[in-house]
Amino acid sequence: MNPAIEAVGGSTIRALHARRTPTSINLGLGEPTLLPNMAHFERATAWVAENGCRYSTNIGHDDLREAIARHYDYPGLNDPGNVCIMTGSQEAVYIAMKTLLDPARDEALLVEPAFPVYAKVAQIEGIALKRVAMGPETGYAIDPDAILAAIGPSTRMIIICSPCNPTGRVISKAATKRIADALSARPGPPIYVMHDEIYRELMYVEDAGEFGKVYPYTLAINSLSKSNALTGLRLGWLFAPLDVMPQIVKMHGWATSCASTFGQRVAYEIFAGNDLATQAAWYRPQREGALAAAREAGLEAIEPDGAFYVCLRVGGEDTLEFAESLIDERDVVAVPAHIFGASLKGWLRTSFVGPLDDIRVGYRRIAEHAKSRNLSVSRK
Repeated sequence: MNPAIEAVGGSTIRALHARRTPTSINLGLGEPTLLPNMAHFERATAWVAENGCRYSTNIGHDDLREAIARHYDYPGLNDPGNVCIMTGSQEAVYIAMKTLLDPARDEALLVEPAFPVYAKVAQIEGIALKRVAMGPETGYAIDPDAILAAIGPSTRMIIICSPCNPTGRVISKAATKRIADALSARPGPPIYVMHDEIYRELMYVEDAGEFGKVYPYTLAINSLSKSNALTGLRLGWLFAPLDVMPQIVKMHGWATSCASTFGQRVAYEIFAGNDLATQAAWYRPQREGALAAAREAGLEAIEPDGAFYVCLRVGGEDTLEFAESLIDERDVVAVPAHIFGASLKGWLRTSFVGPLDDIRVGYRRIAEHAKSRNLSVSRK
């Protein structure tokens, strides 16, 4: 048995999700409840009927990569050769870290709170990981000065998810440029910025930075999972500089050979029809309704700039035990937010993808559960 695999923990999110009952109010899993647009599948099926469902090249179909590169138009990354089609965004995270970081000498700098996959990959691969925490004193805003101050002599990659899972906070354009300018001015080998943009299409603010717009050593990651309610399609992509793309494609080829041909055709139809963000409008009233529900329940919330999560303060020392007992005693599934970073101890991550009536009831039950344990749900 590989001791690195034995040592790494499984998914707390999935473990809690598995404990739900048919009556549970499920605020846990980060998965859209909307249905996909079947027209994209119908056109993809017609293409397969005519062309078959054979392997694509390792890097992915040319027309899809061209459509993605044209859609985002990142300067210096806007050639189809800058895009590799992946089996979801998590494969892109793994391949980027596996390919570009040398465990013998390199360090990754992780901006937290953050989805656990980045730290898990580093642990499995033996990559040194340094964490820089965004905290409650700034409302968990992404602080460029804290990030730059945390860079060390071995730092070769900075990992940022914006909009952030779990807080929904978004890095500003000014903060993005500040980091890009500082990194560009550094001597020596480049420090890559891996910008996980999985929630890019679900944004509620105008001031949102994109590293692909301002920094040539960007690794931009995205997929169709959140934007188009296609988590099960497992179709994502990775932007990378041309000089490192051959090694990325080689590693991707050995890991999965290529992404699903049918999935790539669905993706092409979405980009060809400019339908990537058509579901985004649905989430705005959901966000407002969730925040209103938090206020009604007397719960302190982190107001999200993007994504579909609201973090709620419940206090206490053992948020995992709180979440487990919340299922057992109140029939509500939510995620202990400290698994995304220690600065979120005493918070729950809730997803607002379900019916607003369920969210209101769920938040009320969360507040009642905290009150029954004499926990403070607000710092005010």
